[in-house]
Amino acid sequence: MSLIKVGICGASGKMGKALIRAVQINKKMQLFGALEHFKNPNLGRDAGVVANIEPLGVKIISDAKIFFENCEAVIDFSFAGATIENITNASKNNCTYVLGTTGLEAEQVMQIKDLSKTIPIMCSANMSIGVNIALHYSEQLAKSLDEEYDIEIHEMHHKDKLDSPSGTALALGKAVAKGRGIDLEQKIIKPRWGIEQPRKKGGIGFSTQRGGDVIGDHVVTFAGNGERIEIGHKASNRDIFANGAVRALLWLHNKSVGYYSMKDVLGLN
Repeated sequence: MSLIKVGICGASGKMGKALIRAVQINKKMQLFGALEHFKNPNLGRDAGVVANIEPLGVKIISDAKIFFENCEAVIDFSFAGATIENITNASKNNCTYVLGTTGLEAEQVMQIKDLSKTIPIMCSANMSIGVNIALHYSEQLAKSLDEEYDIEIHEMHHKDKLDSPSGTALALGKAVAKGRGIDLEQKIIKPRWGIEQPRKKGGIGFSTQRGGDVIGDHVVTFAGNGERIEIGHKASNRDIFANGAVRALLWLHNKSVGYYSMKDVLGLN
């Protein structure tokens, strides 16, 4: 069986390097492309060297046309502004697409779903197996507990993370909102400051921290009178996200066109 020809968008970023290493050790795929922004200082360098492993003979490039022509499957952890253009190029070249980029606007998500009518796309704010289990059970718990239990979602990430709250925190919010049969946007409670009105019943609160080199901590709290139930996840290295993305790609490859999630990959639907 031939190896899957994989390309990485955002190849020299923290996640890109972890993905290069994860693809390299997988016996069912091979790195064929590494894409970066045209101003990236690592352009022209060997992707393996940039990822702190042996040279792989694949240079980091900014030419999207060449990149997508060389690959049959793509994993994208770059930035939201490039997502639609990247997936459009993937569609033109019939590439399977795994998307882990966060910070997407609602309009972009709709465009991605339209593009999924042409190629198989798996989109997830977090590729960690553990996080997706937490998403599943947060939804189930929200379905079981009524509004007497206040829901609060807290997340912390490294000091360089720009979007807030994290894509995973928002995904957790959507999961508990779905469990309660409500619209998250109508019930969201944004970070508090100063003297405010009492907490609104049925609201879903968010709080955020940024500092140090924290990979990603998330906690969903169901706070009732006299008790609290918490579902939490802490990531200690980025390999869990890279390994999850590789697992998703192996599952997605050769699937029919459509828009998939990690719940599909893990059989949680």
